[in-house]
Amino acid sequence: MDEILESLKKAIIEYDNEAAASWAKKAVEEGIDPIKALDALTEGIRQVGDGYGRGELWLPDLVGAASAMISATPIIEEKIKATGGKRQTLGTIIIGTVHGDIHNIGKNMVSSLALAQGFEVIDLGVDVAAEKFIEAIMKHEPQILALSSLLTTSAYVQKEIIEALKKANLREKVKVALGGGAITPEFAETIGADGYKPTAIGAIDLFKEFVGVK
Repeated sequence: MDEILESLKKAIIEYDNEAAASWAKKAVEEGIDPIKALDALTEGIRQVGDGYGRGELWLPDLVGAASAMISATPIIEEKIKATGGKRQTLGTIIIGTVHGDIHNIGKNMVSSLALAQGFEVIDLGVDVAAEKFIEAIMKHEPQILALSSLLTTSAYVQKEIIEALKKANLREKVKVALGGGAITPEFAETIGADGYKPTAIGAIDLFKEFVGVK
């Protein structure tokens, strides 16, 4: 068991997508507690994230680790759901790249780092319409909604989503965080978001602030 868990963590640290997925499947087949398997994955991405935060690793390292994490996490999470398990979390985040934008690298990094820090992350993917965000919020009741937009042409979709939250009487129930190259702090404030950070590491700090964790 220890070998499999260590190999899961190593696959993330070495940015090996194929190995990460393979060891995740192995963990499921061997009946390893999926919570422990997920913890091994998150420890790997946490090490990479910490190294990036200290300036010892670079953006490609973080991107590679996030990609490996995404290869393995769904396999483990499916097993957790099948066994009725529940991981202790800091809160739930719904994240997605808004309609009209298909960029996902930044979103994926934020998702992986948030998971590593102890959040439950529900990633809706890219080109996500306002209606899908609303449906997800009603279903999962998250504390945080994280919206990503790299294009100036899709930035205003974030405003539409916030307006949709108001119409659905959900705005006061969720903190809205914005991210992406098309956004500025001034824009975020103008459209009524609760915060904006230009980096994945900064986004995690913002999420922790939202839930009262230092």
